[in-house]
Amino acid sequence: MKDTLEEPGTGRGPVILEMRRITKRFPGVVANDRVSFDLRRGEVHCIVGENGAGKTTLVNVLYGLYQMDEGEILVEGQKVSIGSPREAMSLDIGMIHQFFTLVPGLTVLENIILGHEPTQGPFLDLERAKEEILRLQERFDLRVDLDAEPSQLATGQKQKVEILKALYRGAKILIMDEPTSVLAPGEKEELIRNLRLMTEGGDLSIIFITHKLPEAVAASDRITVLRKGRVVDTVEAGQVDQAALAQMMVGRDVLFEAARSETVKGERVLEVRDLEALDDAGRRALRGASLYVSEGEILGVAGVSGNGQKELVEVIMGLRKAERGEVIIKGLETTGSSPKEIRGLGVGYIPEDRLGRGILAHATVCENLVLGAHSKNPFAKGLFTDPVRIREHAERLVREYGIETPSVDKPAGKLSGGNILKLILAREFSRDPDLLIADKPTSGLDVGSEESVRRRLMEERSRGKAILLVSEDLDELMTMSDRIAVMYEEEIMGVVGAGEATREEIGEMIAGAKRSGP
Repeated sequence: MKDTLEEPGTGRGPVILEMRRITKRFPGVVANDRVSFDLRRGEVHCIVGENGAGKTTLVNVLYGLYQMDEGEILVEGQKVSIGSPREAMSLDIGMIHQFFTLVPGLTVLENIILGHEPTQGPFLDLERAKEEILRLQERFDLRVDLDAEPSQLATGQKQKVEILKALYRGAKILIMDEPTSVLAPGEKEELIRNLRLMTEGGDLSIIFITHKLPEAVAASDRITVLRKGRVVDTVEAGQVDQAALAQMMVGRDVLFEAARSETVKGERVLEVRDLEALDDAGRRALRGASLYVSEGEILGVAGVSGNGQKELVEVIMGLRKAERGEVIIKGLETTGSSPKEIRGLGVGYIPEDRLGRGILAHATVCENLVLGAHSKNPFAKGLFTDPVRIREHAERLVREYGIETPSVDKPAGKLSGGNILKLILAREFSRDPDLLIADKPTSGLDVGSEESVRRRLMEERSRGKAILLVSEDLDELMTMSDRIAVMYEEEIMGVVGAGEATREEIGEMIAGAKRSGP
């Protein structure tokens, strides 16, 4: 191990963690191939890479969720064996997962101390716990109502509770796996500020997993780049730009903006008129929503998640009942039609819930790539399917879209989240839809895959397709959309030409300021 001298010129402390030559294999895949990584006291060290590069596998080995096949781990210079999360926590290693583990029905305070309740004699000492948590909140600006329940909290607040849990339990090394993937733009900026506060005194060091390069540069002191399970390099965050990081990640230059050519707008393919709908809890989720999308254009839908976008998409796709209003696709009213009937009109759908609605998890990659079309030409002749043609089609799409899988016979649910999305994109694009409903199609993708998806969407637009693009990435919407509809609290606040409004103006609409538009 490196000695415990401070790294020259950085102000960071000694190395407190080393992972040496870590190898982890799964059937048909080497997820980590002799990966070496170190963490210094008081630093934020980002690990970046494409989906499937081995980032999450590496930290799952560190947290005891996976057992490495080869290699060694040293904490504070001592070789350790980590066979479970409990053993990791005993070494003061904590982990914040992408999906939160808060217990419904318990208060924030009770969730934080669960399993580590302080006592005074035979009695629970909640006051002592509360005082300690309040000190942590004040020190790191992690303010959350301790008497609230998880259902009452916004996503960013739930994440703060998870961080407080780890800090309360004495974590000195904190792993954060894609922590911004569930956050709104303002919450992401707040998290990055919190990371700086948490590491400022040197008591905490953070491993930050992400594939978002702006966040990696803004949040970290050092960045380690993984590609196909191997370390490409470790660099100082202040000495590298996004373009260089992207090149290291994907092995080629990456364009950060999709080229948008002029197209001739055709007939209206989708119209939504005065639409109203309820959410799963029976509350109003859409109020008088009206919009349209024409051939050869992308209509972006902006807004913080939870403002009616989900319900709008589900009503259009026949997955949710409309309480009032109309949906018209290619001149036909489809309000109340089934998803199968709507898809039969040439509608493609990329759902936000990829695992629940995008694939059949137990079915193979091959079966999912022809899902809904397996009984039609060219995949069937009469009553009989053509397994050879189906397999050839699936293997071609796997190559074309870079789906990381050892075989098309692998269950689709076993793929990584990014590869599940690639599978859905491959299936939907290959069917040449006239209208594509794309709900956050680049969410969870690395920079190379983002570029590929955006390029394909722009190609479909140039071919005269109509695209409804829902996204929380304002830069993405302003780059790709012809017009942008902004949603806030169940309503469309206005529709603006993408080239006519500034980020600030659209941001004001996202926050609730109305504006009339074309």
